[in-house]
Amino acid sequence: MRIRTATAAIAAILTVTVAGCSSDKGSDSKADTTKSTAPETSSAADNSAAAKNAGMPPEPTGAERDAVLAAIMDVNANLTHDEDKAINAARNQCAALDGGATNPDHSAAQRFSYNGVTLTDDDGSHINVGLRKTLCPES
Repeated sequence: MRIRTATAAIAAILTVTVAGCSSDKGSDSKADTTKSTAPETSSAADNSAAAKNAGMPPEPTGAERDAVLAAIMDVNANLTHDEDKAINAARNQCAALDGGATNPDHSAAQRFSYNGVTLTDDDGSHINVGLRKTLCPES
């Protein structure tokens, strides 16, 4: 008898809980009743400030972008098939160069080794020279 009473009480509690969680605010659309628990995305200005604080240069455009891609392409043309990825890697590498990375040539080789391309530290050195001439000259 106790088991039946306990089961009935648990079922009643669950029913009330489920009913309370699925309240419909008068809309027929399920998308309207679902609240997102994901944090709101930050604005482009917030992302730009965070990148600047991390030591990353602003994303290059126009001739500057072309020069950065050309410097990367001089090391390995396969690295620029995804231009946005190459530019992001270059900006991150600038932060490493300006942030005093212990082995920037190795860092560049690792950062730019993607899409089946594996670079050596010597390749990383050439990338760093190209980046210093284009995107992130020494201060």
